[in-house]
Amino acid sequence: MNDVQFLVHSGIGRITLNRPRALNSLNHEMVLAMLEHLEAWRADPGVRAVLIDGAGDRGLCAGGDIRAIYDDARGGGTASLRFWADEYRLNALISRYPKPYLALMDGLVMGGGVGVSAHGSHRIVTERSRVGMPETGIGFVPDVGGTYLLSRTPGELGTHIALTAGSISGPDAIHCGLADHFVPSERIPDLLDALASRTPDAALELIAEPAPPSALAKDADWIDHCYAADTVEEILARLHAGGDAAATAAKEIEAKSPTALKVTLRALRSAAVMSDLETVLAQEYRIAAHALASAEFVEGIRAQIIDKDRSPKWSPATLSEVDGELVDAYFTDLGQAEWNGVGR
Repeated sequence: MNDVQFLVHSGIGRITLNRPRALNSLNHEMVLAMLEHLEAWRADPGVRAVLIDGAGDRGLCAGGDIRAIYDDARGGGTASLRFWADEYRLNALISRYPKPYLALMDGLVMGGGVGVSAHGSHRIVTERSRVGMPETGIGFVPDVGGTYLLSRTPGELGTHIALTAGSISGPDAIHCGLADHFVPSERIPDLLDALASRTPDAALELIAEPAPPSALAKDADWIDHCYAADTVEEILARLHAGGDAAATAAKEIEAKSPTALKVTLRALRSAAVMSDLETVLAQEYRIAAHALASAEFVEGIRAQIIDKDRSPKWSPATLSEVDGELVDAYFTDLGQAEWNGVGR
């Protein structure tokens, strides 16, 4: 298929996401094709490692095909549930893949792009990398294992990233445990050449460079203090009482969906004590299913992606109106529709 390309050369199974005009956003057919090839390559002695990259020069992947999800949600459909079930199955497969899985996280790596990269064994960023989980800005919650990853960052950095929906640099991603190696973008061709005759570890030892300092790490003190609070309201109070950077973060959070903020904070705290990625993905699927049926998700996509007026009308409109019962509803068991690692 044209939207994603597969090539085996010199023992490297290469996956190239090929929708550059859509920032290589993922659709269901791409996810199914990736699952099929990864399963085949797992048992293929001619494939010693897998590498994923994105076509064009703007990034690896900006996430899922949000317009398709919007149309599905508006029409009361269930196609997005089938997409997420298989996407999460792909994320889980990548996390436990028995062969080296290298992700070139150059440029934009957002949402679903994090899911197909940050669960890999060798995650490579550049000076152009911008990594993030922007879901609270569209009335959604970090998924594709995002709450698993963000709940395991140093201190409360992951909570800050999730609630502000901000993007971080390559060095920040390494500091947060979302990436491993820094390679200047101009040296990516050298890395690909080295992989043809070396193991991934040897190739990266030859080409990778020490990452520049993480700017996010320098803010750890105020971030850890502010985001250690138990509620979004208290987090905001602490941020407003902090310095300029903290106040800026508070303004970013206050523009997001109040419901999504509270659900996200609970999801992060829950994920932090879950034993494995699959358990967290099951929780994220439960949340996603409830979000798909909510007007909040549709309104967020409309304001940010469709009409681009950047003025969502959240309902409830304030944090105080989002009660525990509403948050609980996002975590309600789906019965027979629960995600169990098998695509539906």
